[in-house]
Amino acid sequence: MTADDGTRPTVRVLVAEDQLSVRAGLVLILRGATGIEVTGEAGDGEEAVRLARELRPDIVLMDVQMPRLDGVSATARITGEQLADVLVLTTFDLDEYVFGALRAGASGFLLKDSEASQVVDAVRTVARGEGLIAPAVTRRLIAEFARPGGAGRPPVPRTGSAAPGLDELTRREHDVLLCLGEGLSNAEVAQRLGMAEATVKTHVSRLLGKLGLRSRTQAAVLAQESGLTRG
Repeated sequence: MTADDGTRPTVRVLVAEDQLSVRAGLVLILRGATGIEVTGEAGDGEEAVRLARELRPDIVLMDVQMPRLDGVSATARITGEQLADVLVLTTFDLDEYVFGALRAGASGFLLKDSEASQVVDAVRTVARGEGLIAPAVTRRLIAEFARPGGAGRPPVPRTGSAAPGLDELTRREHDVLLCLGEGLSNAEVAQRLGMAEATVKTHVSRLLGKLGLRSRTQAAVLAQESGLTRG
């Protein structure tokens, strides 16, 4: 992120949506928000990946149903190359596209009928390093991912019966992972564990690297499946 006045960080957003009217509305909303800059617009998945490589935005606001390359595949490419965080746009809150996008490494999702303030808040939330927008929705998704036969399986990469990397976590990283499994935000994790939010972000980044995961949502699912959560 850059700064718009030398002190306030500016979140750079690429909007990827094939419906021109919807895309124009999203761009209008974001351009009217303080601290957010729309760096580009894409009308299909291939263009979204190309512009992400070229413009290096902080966040890609990605529709999941697009021509040439669907949003899930585009998300996988963008997160796989660590080009940007991806916030996916969908019509339904728990459809197959949401699960596919989260498996692909998306940081969160946003319903297309969200209010303007919710769109802005969602972008800012992901920019702060948070995961899915609403903790209540996060918990629903985690539960669906983790239940036997759930729509989101397999949620995280596995190489055997035990998740690789868990034994490499420090005690504090284990504590943070447990909190993620409960769908807590960084602020809630900080309050529970008595640490600064910046420290929480550092722990999240490190544990994701050790576990070979792309998002905190995948970490949350892993915590559920590994029996680390508190019931």
